[in-house]
Amino acid sequence: MRAPTMSNGPDLPAPDMQIKLLGRRDHASVEAAMQSFTAARHAATPDELWLVEHDPVFTLGVAGRGEHVLDAGGVPVVRTGRGGQVTYHGPGQVVVYPLVDLRRLRIYVKEYVFRLEQAALDVLGSYALTGHRVAGAPGIYVRLDNPFDHRRLQPRADRFAGLGKVAALGIKVSNHCALYGLALNVAMDLEPFARIHPCGHIGLVTVDLATLGVHASWDETAQRLGARLSALLSS
Repeated sequence: MRAPTMSNGPDLPAPDMQIKLLGRRDHASVEAAMQSFTAARHAATPDELWLVEHDPVFTLGVAGRGEHVLDAGGVPVVRTGRGGQVTYHGPGQVVVYPLVDLRRLRIYVKEYVFRLEQAALDVLGSYALTGHRVAGAPGIYVRLDNPFDHRRLQPRADRFAGLGKVAALGIKVSNHCALYGLALNVAMDLEPFARIHPCGHIGLVTVDLATLGVHASWDETAQRLGARLSALLSS
């Protein structure tokens, strides 16, 4: 069931959302810019979607546990302001940072997370892939044996059995304004994920679109994700 929307607060008109394809950027500079944007914004500031491809980096959430990084090798490990445990960002992954005012959208955090995940599901669907939510484990997953299978997942003792994670989610909300966001794996070197417990889950398999048989460019996937998320966060 979807979460309720906000029923109080100012009824402010929403300026047009701005979508920015930033291309390849290091994580630290984008995080600093995102935090500065959020600190400086006001009621009339337009929401923005930033789409970026990061240099290799492991990121830990505010409460992320260092033991989930098994062997960083030469990849930097940085602690960030988002929620969640550890994940990897690198070339071939579309990271979208929605910098949005949830109060102006009149939605709560649970509904916001639902829409982030829905955008990833819709993009997968545009490539004929079927994504799934897993209760208590934010992000989007696919069946490893047949990612085009439309059947609903059945409850099982091991909730990740037979599944691979293709999109990870980690957010922060400050004064009703969201930052950080969603990472969708397109065509990556997936080896670094084997050096962590992805999102704190031991043995969780991580996949990308290329692994699933979909050969799409970073630009194409970023444009699809940006357009879909903009639509979902503009109403």
